[in-house]
Formats: sequence, C-alpha cells, structure tokens
Amino acid sequence: MPRLWTLPPLFLLLLTTNHGIQAQTLPDIPSIEIRSASESLLGTGGAASEGLIFTQRLAAMPLLRPGELLEMVPGLIVTQHAGDGKANQYFLRGFNLDHGTDFATYLDGMPLNMPSHAHGQGYTDLNFLIPELIETIHYRKGPYSAEEGDFSSAGVARMHSMRTLEKSITQYTLGPGGYQRGLLAGSPAMGTGRLLYGLEFLNNQGPWLVPENNRKLNAMLRYSEGSKNNGFSVSGMAYNNRWTSTDQIPQRAIDRGLISRFGSLDPTAGGITSRFSLSGEWAAKTSTSQSRANVWLLQSSLDLWSNFAYCLADLEANNNCNTGDQFKQTERRLAGGFAASHTVLSTWGQRDLIHTFGVQGRQDTLSPVGLFNTRQREIWNTVRQDRLQQRSLSVWAQTEIRWTDNLRTISGLRGDSFDFRVNSSLPVNSGHQTAQLVTPKLALIWRPAKSSELYLNYGQGFHSNDARGTTIRVDPNDPSQSVSPVPGLVRTRGQEIGLRSDVLPGWQSTLALWQLDSASELLFVGDAGTTEASRPSRRYGVEWSHVLKVNRHWGLDADFAWSHARFKDFAPEGNLIPGAIATTANLGLRYESASPWSGALRLRYLGPRPLTEDATVHSAASWLLNLRMGYKVSPRTQWSLDVYNLLNSKVNDIEYWYASQMRAETQAVLDRHIHPAEPRVARLTVTHRFE
Repeated sequence: MPRLWTLPPLFLLLLTTNHGIQAQTLPDIPSIEIRSASESLLGTGGAASEGLIFTQRLAAMPLLRPGELLEMVPGLIVTQHAGDGKANQYFLRGFNLDHGTDFATYLDGMPLNMPSHAHGQGYTDLNFLIPELIETIHYRKGPYSAEEGDFSSAGVARMHSMRTLEKSITQYTLGPGGYQRGLLAGSPAMGTGRLLYGLEFLNNQGPWLVPENNRKLNAMLRYSEGSKNNGFSVSGMAYNNRWTSTDQIPQRAIDRGLISRFGSLDPTAGGITSRFSLSGEWAAKTSTSQSRANVWLLQSSLDLWSNFAYCLADLEANNNCNTGDQFKQTERRLAGGFAASHTVLSTWGQRDLIHTFGVQGRQDTLSPVGLFNTRQREIWNTVRQDRLQQRSLSVWAQTEIRWTDNLRTISGLRGDSFDFRVNSSLPVNSGHQTAQLVTPKLALIWRPAKSSELYLNYGQGFHSNDARGTTIRVDPNDPSQSVSPVPGLVRTRGQEIGLRSDVLPGWQSTLALWQLDSASELLFVGDAGTTEASRPSRRYGVEWSHVLKVNRHWGLDADFAWSHARFKDFAPEGNLIPGAIATTANLGLRYESASPWSGALRLRYLGPRPLTEDATVHSAASWLLNLRMGYKVSPRTQWSLDVYNLLNSKVNDIEYWYASQMRAETQAVLDRHIHPAEPRVARLTVTHRFE
C-alpha cells in the first residue's frame, strides 16, 4: 500500500477507541449557524481569536474589490499589486502572506488556496466571489483547531454562501474610469427546495495611464433543500477574467518624471484566468449527533505575464534590451476533493463530552504548469514546463470535555500525508516525494464570569511547499548550478492566551496574545514573481477587537493588531523578515434605520514594515477611508454612493525592495518598487428588489 495512505498508529487508536463513554440526549450541538447579529461565541469558541462575521456587517461594507470582504477578519489587510484579475495581497499576524501562503480560505467547504501554483504557493484568487451572496465568515487564527490543515498557520476564513434571498435583486453600478458592474440574483422555489442564482459582469479601465481593461463574467447556480445543519445543496460556478496588469513600478522612474504614479513600464503585462467548479454539501442532525460532508471538483487556468525587473537579465546576457525581462507563468489545473466529519454528544460520569472525527482528501493535477520568457506576450524561451500531481489525505479528531460549568478543554490530533509527483522538462528535476506530519492541539477554557472566558491555546500546524521544490536538483535558468530540494511539509508551532468578553449588552470584545514559530518561511521574490522557502522564523504579538451595537441604529467595530517578526537564525544580511507587517487597525461605523438613509465609514491603517533584512529600508504607512451612503427611494429601490479613498491619500498598496534595470540604465539599481492605492473614486449603484 502506498505510504500516502498510512496513518500513525496513535491516531488510529484515537479514532477507534470510545473510552467507555455512553451517548446521552443533550440539548443542541454548538454550531456556527447564525441566529442573530448579537450572537457570541461564549461557551462554544475554541480561542479568543476565533469569530463570526454576519451578513449585516458584510452588506454595509464599501468594497473596492471582492477580496476586501476578508478585511472584516480582525487584523487582516487586503491589497493589490497588479491588475484586478490577479489574486489579492494579504497581510496578517506579521506575515506578508503574498497571495495566500499561510492563510487558508474556503467557500462552502471548498478550499480556495492553490498548492504548487504557477505564480506562488497557496495562491488565493477571490475575484470570483459575489459579495452580495456571502452570508457569513467563520474565522480562526493560529494552528489550534484540528479541523484546519494546509496553509492555516496564520489563520483560516470559511465563507458560507446564502441559500435564499428575501427578494430577488437587480443591481447596476457606474463609476469613473469606465467602471460598470451589473448583478442579477434571486432564489425562486423549485420543487421541495430553492434555486439560488447569481449573474455578474464587470468592466473597468481604472485610473491607470495604460487602461486596465478588466473584463469579468461570473455566474453561480445553487440548489438546496433543508438547512445547513440538516439538508443538502449542489452548486455550480463559472468565472472568466482578463486584464492588463498594473504591476509595481520603480520609485526612481516616478522621481525622474519618466512615468507617473499610475503609469507602466510594460503595457503588455496582464493576465487571463478562468475557474469552473461543481460542489455539493450534505448535513444530517439528530439530538446527539451532527454529520457533515462535502465534495468538490475544480477546473481552472491562468496565463499571467509579468515584468518586475524590466531589462536586468536581458542586458546581463545580451548587452541590450531587445527582448526584456517579461515572463509568463501558466497553468492548467484539474482538482477535486472531499471532507467529512461526525460529531457525537456523550457523557463521562457527570461530564459532557463532544467528540468530532473528520477526514479530508484532495488531488491536484497540473498539466502543464510552466515558466517562459516572453516579449509582448510572445514566448521566446521555455525556462521550465512540468506536469505534476499532488495528493493529500488527512484525518483528525478532537474532544471537548466540560469538566465543570466554568471549565472545559478541547484536545485534538491531526495526521496529514502528502504525495508529490513531478515530470519536468528538465528530467533531472523530475521525481516523487512523500511527506507525513502529526500535529497535536490543546485548548483550556475557563469562564470566570457569565460574560467572559479565558483561553489558553497550544497547537502545531504546517504549510506545504511547492511540489516542484521537493524534487528540484538544478536551477532551470542555469542547469550547471545545483539546487537543494525543500521538504514537502513545514511544521509550525503556536501558543496563545486570550480573553473574550461581552463587556456590556451588545458590546463584544476579544484580546489575544500569541506566538508562532515556523521551521521555514515562505517569502515572495520580487524579480522572480514566486514564493520561495527561506529561514526559520518567530512571530509574536497582540490583537484587540470590538464589535459594538450602540443602539438599534448605530453599530461600531474596531480592531488593532501589533506583531514582532524575526528570522530565528543568524545571517550577515540581518534577521528582519521583509514585508512583515507590525501594526494594523480597522475601524468601521455603520448606520441603518427605518428612515430612507443608511451609511457606513471604514478607516484602515497599514503600518510601516521592513523591506530588507537589516531594516535599512522601510515601507511607508498608509491610511485609507472609505464611505458608503444609501437612500431608499421606495421599499424596493435603493440608491447608494460608495467613495473609496475619501481623503484622496497619496499612499501605496504595496512596496518591495529589489534590483531592477530600466532600458536606459547601464547597471542594475536596488530600488523601492511600489503599487499606488487608487485615488479618490466614487461609484453610484441602484438596487431594485422584486418578487
């Protein structure tokens, strides 16, 4: 039997032993289902840094991009360093997460991170989301839950789509820069269930001197019966997007007047992407158990043209810049997977217990995934082209014991087995590798008062490395240079002390002090456009978040985060982690009443961060303020005005420090490369609801 399917004997013992516990009929299984906007996780949460975000708060957000939905996760910042068809840039807990890496994302149980992706490990493209159809976000931070596996060491967000809409909607948005967006969505009854549909189109040129020419088509169709706890659903999604890239540009080109902040040095950079998926969910509930299962199938593609160094490699090799440094990353992916879990309520003496067992599996086939040198999107050299298959099988179990009315523990164990197979255009870089990992979890929760809980958490997690890195032997750019392979799985260890409190009725507050160690860092390499394994690291920090319902009209949320990130080993270049964010803040104010008017303000702070290991170069801090104002013309029709970057702040979404060489330069120059935040822009939306 292949090693992939073997499991540690201790883990098998946990799965097959019942410890003499007899099941009893207990009231209800704690669930993340939403019953009201004021529901708290007191008594059910596993850590202070776990939470729920409800549709009421999501609907009030002024969104420049769909991925900004995740900014409702305390401490998480979402930006962009290229066109709006490319995955966002994410920051959390001292990580520059690039396009995903150590933050896992799911939609209705379907994983969205892409392992061994052409552009970067864990690539997470959220541009296919239709924000109006997202009902809840359940987030966890840190490696403390046995349910969470690959990419989840910094955190995880599990988004859940709506099953029904109160009324069907049609929506149309207009804005400067040729912005147009249309949405049609509804949920008519069909047989014994409901059919939810959503159709979206978007066109946008943006503020860029080279128009972004972003064109998106998106569709979702879902049939469901019953509820999320006791029913099933089947969903199909289709998405296509193409754009001209607005990549980061060197600061010196702006300072010399060669281009403006919104200019480009390569107008042919950009991309084309598509995504088609079919998924199903099933759940069954009794008075003493809850069972869940989901399956999914995905076909996706990406062609991405980038140019971060301009003429650096071309001038070095040919003493001219006839072809330039543009490169193409491409992949064709077929992936599928499943997950199932079973929760049982029982008692042990006078103590209540909740046992949960789960299994997860996934297979990704990339045929091919490639890296090519290009000029104006035309290939002139193949750096490497591979066909690879990556498989994983995971089992997990956890038990919650309620020792007293005020004390409970959650202990868990997870086993993961991965299989990597690479067939490379350079035969020496082909190969087969396997990796296994067992990760324990433990939480101690004490409730000193009815309105407060204290948490003590420990857990181990991991992230996988790109399959190509596990079998590599030589540099594909220079086969005479040997390269050391990386391990398939990299262990992380986290600890956390936290407090959750319902300070006053309607006011929920959480405080968490955390630490996370990683055996190997994943870092974005600017001139290569990929993530690469690096040195071991340690991060620690504090997070403080609040959700306050001031009265029946006003709501407020605020979160503040500080972190300290360093490489653990010594190196002459220094021990700071480039791009590791230290401070973030997010404040939101929303108003809604029976009157025609509604509104929301969101203020986001992204603190400075080192761009080099020795701290000689730092990014600038940024403040962004967004506004939404709504007016109901009638019970069914509403106008809303969204203003992004209300103060027209001249700040950057992203900054990197690396070497590049423009056409007229005689040598490479280390420089700051920036992607500016969009200037103030207003968009007007009309929404009509109908039966």
